Amino acid sequence: MGLSDLFKIRRSQPSTAEQPSHWVKCPKCNALMYYKEVQNRYNVCPKCGYHFRIGAQERINILCDKGTFVEYDANLEPVDPLKFVDKKSYKKRVEEGKKKTGRASSAISGECQIDGVPTQIVVFDFAFMGGSLGSVEGEKIVRAVQRAIDKRQPLVIVSASGGARMQESTFSLMQMSKTCAALAKLADHKLPYISVLTDPTMGGVSASFAMIGDIIMAEPGALIGFAGQRVIKQTIGADLPEGFQRSEFLLEHGLIDMIVERPSMKQTIADLLRLLHAQR
Repeated sequence: MGLSDLFKIRRSQPSTAEQPSHWVKCPKCNALMYYKEVQNRYNVCPKCGYHFRIGAQERINILCDKGTFVEYDANLEPVDPLKFVDKKSYKKRVEEGKKKTGRASSAISGECQIDGVPTQIVVFDFAFMGGSLGSVEGEKIVRAVQRAIDKRQPLVIVSASGGARMQESTFSLMQMSKTCAALAKLADHKLPYISVLTDPTMGGVSASFAMIGDIIMAEPGALIGFAGQRVIKQTIGADLPEGFQRSEFLLEHGLIDMIVERPSMKQTIADLLRLLHAQR
């Protein structure tokens, strides 16, 4: 073997950044854990209970009965009516989101069974443009509501979002009222709607459909609010209570109904859906 062959072998090996890591460090307690240990606990730290962020598909796998999820409206894709450009064009950001997640939207909508309960479900993926709410996401929610009404099924929306998508400007803001109006129709038909808030749920999402569920539940430690902490502090000119935008603070002050740990989330949702559906 010559020197050139040795260089080829060296070049073919992955860099330190590319090598897979088998160890996970908890950002809360700094514990170092084997990644499978964390995965087997639904990506919850076994030491302190910190809930790591997970993707939309993984969330669906946790909540939906195996083999029951059927996706709808996957063909809906955002357009660029404003020809918006900041550091990058809107089209470029959408393309990057597609490559990263394999889908054209920050929301996945469909039908499934949750512990045997037929349910319409919408799950947001923070990996696609920060889970932002745009025209496509709003339309998916409205269509999910209509399917729920047509089939007499409950609705579950799992939010993970930075808020309304600024690249669509007013088109995005209109989705706040559009989704709330659709959910009002769901209430008129006496069908239950459970809103699940995960880390983070901010901006226009928290100011619309995420906070008007019949039951509003959140994961432990989830960041939930409208404006960022720094913006609020600069606006009111006062120090803010520690953790005031975390789910525990919101529960204490009556803004959400319950905090549910991820391993118990599926069963809790199923029990509530059975209870609410039977009552109505």
